Amino acid sequence: MEMCRGAGVLCHISSLPGKYGIGSFGKEAYRFAKTLKKCGVRYWQVLPLVQTGYGDSPYSSVSCSSGNPYFIDLDQLAKEGLLTQAELSAARHEPGAVTYGSLYNERFVTLRKAFSRFNFDGADFRAFVKSGVAEDYAMFMTAKRVYGENFLYWEEPLKYRDPEALEKLRTDFHEEYLFWQFLQFQFRRQWKALKEYCNRLGIRIIGDIPLYVAADSADVWAHPELFKLDRELRPTKVAGVPPDYFSETGQLWGNPIYDWEAHEKEDYAWWTHRLNDALATYDIVRIDHFRGIDRYYEIPAFSETAVRGEWQDGPKEKLFAHVAGKDRIIAEDLGIMDEGVEKLRESLGFPGMKVLLFAFDGNEDNEFLPKNIGAESVCYTGTHDNDTVAGYVKTLSTEEFLLFRSRVAKVLQEENIFVRLKEAPEDFADAFCRMALASRAKLAVLPVQDILGLDNEARMNYPGTNEGNWQFRLEKLPAGAPMRRLRRWIKKYRRL
Repeated sequence: MEMCRGAGVLCHISSLPGKYGIGSFGKEAYRFAKTLKKCGVRYWQVLPLVQTGYGDSPYSSVSCSSGNPYFIDLDQLAKEGLLTQAELSAARHEPGAVTYGSLYNERFVTLRKAFSRFNFDGADFRAFVKSGVAEDYAMFMTAKRVYGENFLYWEEPLKYRDPEALEKLRTDFHEEYLFWQFLQFQFRRQWKALKEYCNRLGIRIIGDIPLYVAADSADVWAHPELFKLDRELRPTKVAGVPPDYFSETGQLWGNPIYDWEAHEKEDYAWWTHRLNDALATYDIVRIDHFRGIDRYYEIPAFSETAVRGEWQDGPKEKLFAHVAGKDRIIAEDLGIMDEGVEKLRESLGFPGMKVLLFAFDGNEDNEFLPKNIGAESVCYTGTHDNDTVAGYVKTLSTEEFLLFRSRVAKVLQEENIFVRLKEAPEDFADAFCRMALASRAKLAVLPVQDILGLDNEARMNYPGTNEGNWQFRLEKLPAGAPMRRLRRWIKKYRRL
């Protein structure tokens, strides 16, 4: 990747503060970008911006090409005359964690009011609909609204996308269809404006795409031939990871497995479009679960655990043959890795990820230790799937804490980083931020939680659980001493 030595901050849009229950593309996002600029930050990393599905996870969406309607700035809609001040007041939430249940029940009501006043005969909107960018999404969501349930239980003509059934759905429920087009139109327009603002400040956006899609999604409904499904369109194989140190039965994710032979027959057109769209949406793209492109673990559908799965060969380099901008891709190469994954990543020239929280097991050859991190990588203190640094320290017993502190202190000394580690968890957060910034990695990315020294109350996700995740929000925009320290560190370690 052609990138200069720089610093990044990981903060999802949903985690920004604001009046309406979840972060958005509103003024707080612009102010956050301005704060990053003042601190000398070059990169802002976000999680997938898709409309979330079951479990509220941005890694499980109704459509991999969708945008989350919750991120649409309501104040901007009001400026355009689409919402009243009374409606804005009714949409307000108390500060605090995201409450997805309330948002689901309330936000779409508000957005429908905006849509009722929208001129959908405008040239820009008509061109957007005609482009087909949101066609599968709009049809899928219209059918969901009308018929409910999983698409597997829709009447067969619609389930199997009979052309007459699709045209009847679009005609009979045309206003509903236009509503879902409206949401994507507004989302893309507002995101484009925010990204352009960040780029003018010299900040590049790092986006994220999951490897797999959800079973009940517009992606599977519109392209069943590209997945391993039976005649009823039910998955025959599903994704997950095998048993390991962390789980005796592995992880059963349940996403349908791609039929890579079918993808190859169409010269990977669906994936090429998806990756090129992501590279147009963001400046840099992180591919989640990159190892599944080399070899993937498939499990028989309806299994209760991941024990009975098998490894299969993925598409490897062929997947990227027609992708423009391959020098702007980061590979998430964490977890169970082998020589094949590393060879694939290196042959494609993608930088991998190094996570400092994984470094202190006492093994001097640990690839995540700062001394073992090369320039062509991205160094993180932790990720959205980990404890925060301060949170991890709080989980340790007295004996574990003393051992961990001694190992961290040794590395700090080796790297000439002068931090006095006492017992305060936030001291360790500062130390890890400095280790990441001091590393040889061209890009160092710090979760905003670690910059602020927050504990696991601010953790984003606990993998393998379906409740209580993705809810973290900042009470206010970062300011004061933590951000002044961040700028000093960025300057000291030559990342301005």
